[in-house]
Amino acid sequence: MAFSKQHKGVLMSQYVTWIKSSQVVFVLEYSKMGMKEIDGMRVKVREVGGQIHVVKNTVMQLALKEAGIKTDELTGSLLFGFALNNPPAMAKVLVDSTRNSEIFKLKGGYLGGHSFAAASVRTLAELPPLPVMRATLLGVIQAPASRFVRTLAEPSRQVARVLQAYAEQPAAA
Repeated sequence: MAFSKQHKGVLMSQYVTWIKSSQVVFVLEYSKMGMKEIDGMRVKVREVGGQIHVVKNTVMQLALKEAGIKTDELTGSLLFGFALNNPPAMAKVLVDSTRNSEIFKLKGGYLGGHSFAAASVRTLAELPPLPVMRATLLGVIQAPASRFVRTLAEPSRQVARVLQAYAEQPAAA
């Protein structure tokens, strides 16, 4: 399907907007793909707050360049996933979808203006969810403070125990 120059400009500006608003851009290669497979992938990706699109390589290469991302030449039939909210969750969806698939293959992605390999996508997918990471960080921050408070309170607890022991002793007549 041929697009007019004006339509390509509109598409490219949309891709640049998605690239700039995405925390991570994932790249997948596909082959022998029907609409059923891509729609299934789109549903899974949307559930975690992302988008996935088939984009012409030349248009995406120009959009990446305009967004300030250095890239090698894009070749093959590629899908581009835009992680707008939760990159680890989207990476997990993509890794799970490509694990036993002959249709999809992870190629890598772009994070902070730099490209990364498929192995990094798998590593990102192994990260715990954001609430778990926040709870872990809060525990790490809170632990020294809790120990400090216990250390400060211990002498007064010991005095209270001694007074309690004297109060519980039978009166020596």
